[in-house]
Amino acid sequence: MAKPQILVTNDDGIQARELAVLVEALQVLGEVWVYAPDRQQSAVGHGVSLHRPLRVTEWKDHWYMVDGTPTDCVMLAVRDLLDVRPDLVVSGINPGANLGDDVTYSGTVAGAFEGMLLGLPSFAISVASYAPIHFESAGKYAVTLARQILERGLPEGAMLNVNVPDVPYGELKGVSVTRMGRRDYQDEIIHRVDPRGGVYYWIGGAEPSHVVEPGTDFEAIEASRISVTPLHRDLTHHAVIGALQDLETSLEQEDRA
Repeated sequence: MAKPQILVTNDDGIQARELAVLVEALQVLGEVWVYAPDRQQSAVGHGVSLHRPLRVTEWKDHWYMVDGTPTDCVMLAVRDLLDVRPDLVVSGINPGANLGDDVTYSGTVAGAFEGMLLGLPSFAISVASYAPIHFESAGKYAVTLARQILERGLPEGAMLNVNVPDVPYGELKGVSVTRMGRRDYQDEIIHRVDPRGGVYYWIGGAEPSHVVEPGTDFEAIEASRISVTPLHRDLTHHAVIGALQDLETSLEQEDRA
């Protein structure tokens, strides 16, 4: 039987050491192809480079760098550059958690989200520390999860967002299937002047806080458990549709007025 084809991307750039950890770990399962940004692309979300050409450069065997976003990387690889469609898309390993509302900003999550939109089983994986020590824990769990997905698949229109505590693998307390928690961002807009007198702004601020609620990704991480959160492509708030039905008649009412 042919080896599974695994596409790997990230948002920290092709030289990120955690990317190499992930690729080395996944190679026991199949043939791994890397299409990753040529530079840091954190917090670019699901951005696509529509207004400029993209360049792809071979980095080494099976590794290619793209001067674009994680979404660009996955789209180019799947739609054009790979000879066969991958069996799995994995995005990571990200240094720093992607918990709760972080998923809306995360380039790491976006890489897997694009894989899902292209009809491929996909997951994103992060270590819940901005200065991680135990990348090998995330790498080891990535292999376990990838093997399960290759054997069982994922529901159509769904992807997994995985966060791993930054502890040795033997100290992990298990795996929890979770829902997204809620962040409380403390972003500050820093106003400065450059040496030529031009004004510029820097978005910064304190580490965001969060609300710990039962069943959330935050609760799992605080309990030293791996958080696996299923995300899906339908962002519709279905419970609110009924409450907004009067909007369907608002134009008719305005015309009568």
